[in-house]
Parts: sequence; C-alpha cells; structure tokens
Amino acid sequence: MLIKEVQELINTGEMLPLMEEFYTIQGEGAHTGTAAYFIRIGGCDVGCHWCDVKESWDANLHPPTKTDLIVENAKKYAETVVITGGEPLMWSLDYITNKLQEEGIKTHIETSGAYNFSGVWDWFCLSPKKTKLPLERAYQEADELKMIIHNKNDFQFAEEQAAKVGKNCKLFLQPEWSKKEKMTPLIIDYVMENPKWKISLQTHKYLNIP
Repeated sequence: MLIKEVQELINTGEMLPLMEEFYTIQGEGAHTGTAAYFIRIGGCDVGCHWCDVKESWDANLHPPTKTDLIVENAKKYAETVVITGGEPLMWSLDYITNKLQEEGIKTHIETSGAYNFSGVWDWFCLSPKKTKLPLERAYQEADELKMIIHNKNDFQFAEEQAAKVGKNCKLFLQPEWSKKEKMTPLIIDYVMENPKWKISLQTHKYLNIP
C-alpha cells in the first residue's frame, strides 16, 4: 500500500498505529477487577517523566494496522474494550468505536484529554497531566477523573482538575508506582479528610499481569 493511501486511512481512523493488544483484568480506577481487551495505540507528546510505557511515545515505531482487523481480534475475547496509549486522542477514534459498538462491545478510553475529542464512549477516563492540560470537551465528557500523585503538590493539581469536571464524575487518586510507599499513606489520609475522592491502585502490577 502506498504511503499516501496509508496516511489517508490513518486520517479517517481506518488504520491506527497499533502498539499492542491484549486481554487482561483492568487494574486501575472505577473498573478495577473487570475483564477487558486493551488496545494500546502508539504516539504521545505529553511527556510524563514517570510514564511506564515510554516505548509508546514514537508512533513511527508502531506499524499502521487495519482497524477492522483490530475489531475482529477484540470480538474474540471481550465485552469491553479499553483504548489507551500513548495518547489515543491523537488519532481519530470515530471509526473504531462505531465498529466496536456495532458488535455490542462497550468502549472505554483512558486519555490525558489534551487532543480533540473523537469516538463514541461508554466510559471516559480522564487523567490530566500538568505538561499538556485537557481541552474543555474532555472535562465535559469525563465519567472518571484519575489523578496520579507523584508528590505533595499533585493534591492541589487534583483539586484544580476536579473543579472542572461534572458533578457525577468519579474522582480517584492513584499513587505513582515508583513513589507508592511514600505517597500511599498521604493519599489514605487525604481521602479520609476529603471523602469525595477514592483510592485507585495499579492492582495489575501487584497481581503481576499485563
């Protein structure tokens, strides 16, 4: 396929730079403990220094894959698909989410919200980053706000972001993995003092699963 043809299909979302896809137990946030098929799309310029999938940042490392094939793979396993990255909203997600929903598959996303909204979502998990803040639409769409706590200043940032989402949005504080021993006790105290928040843990890492 010619480069121009591939780029046109990427622009329409009919191809995506697929990094990996796998069936596992969701480890974080509101749907912790539930089975889901994860689709990880390459490409991200948000630049979190503690990111545990930095290999996802360069989209050129991940070959454009036909979206119909990705959907066919997902159909074999799951009733729920989580699209993540990288930063998935760098790409048009209307095509893939429409195809998944036509198959009766629920569509979830985890995103920084820093790019234009696309896709049809049953669950929108917003995880804002200081380096590239969400666009307004992301706050409006958020079903779940997941704030990563790396240092004490992140509690203030979490409150600033919580003030921008809807009243029905579920609020989570999650310790950054490398700082979990230091930050988890602080998060426990904070949630007990501010019970609108819940604690999210990366349980998949404790369980040693993808």
